[in-house]
Amino acid sequence: MKAYDVKKGNVIEHNGTVYQVRDIERSAPQGRGGGLKMRFTLYSVPGGNKFDLNIGGDDDLKEVELQRRQATFSYKDGEAFVFMDDEDYTPYTLDADVVGDASGYITDALSGCYVQIIDEQPVGLQLPPNVVLEVIETPPELKGGTATKRPKPAKLNTGIEIQVPEYISNGERILVSTSTGEFGGRAD
Repeated sequence: MKAYDVKKGNVIEHNGTVYQVRDIERSAPQGRGGGLKMRFTLYSVPGGNKFDLNIGGDDDLKEVELQRRQATFSYKDGEAFVFMDDEDYTPYTLDADVVGDASGYITDALSGCYVQIIDEQPVGLQLPPNVVLEVIETPPELKGGTATKRPKPAKLNTGIEIQVPEYISNGERILVSTSTGEFGGRAD
């Protein structure tokens, strides 16, 4: 697989170590011989050690076969998150460092998740595109606030903070994008 075909979440092998791609930067230098340059932020699987890889866009990378199983969040075991396979009810335990920032979007019985598995070991998590979260703390609406599009901060039931429109109030359930962390509308 060529470096320019790699996407976030792909799992690749480099120098005998398996990594998951978390971030990609592309740059095209100007001038002679200015081919596409790629910079990948990788995390080792398992282990979660960060590694930055700088290569050309035409360089080859070996993609690792990854199995994806649909699962539902079951419970938290200390710092670890336990997901239950939707088909055969196999429990998958993922450490907090593997889940990372995604922990701010995980609620009780969250379904539509995919646990990524390599060699029978759960190594990663893919969340649904949007999740429903509850606003627990946000400033009250200012008079005439619906006429303007000013955002305000809102603390959600999982502990994360996002910007919401002024008409949103405490106790409302909203849609939040898991890829951007942005407000996506009212849920109910």
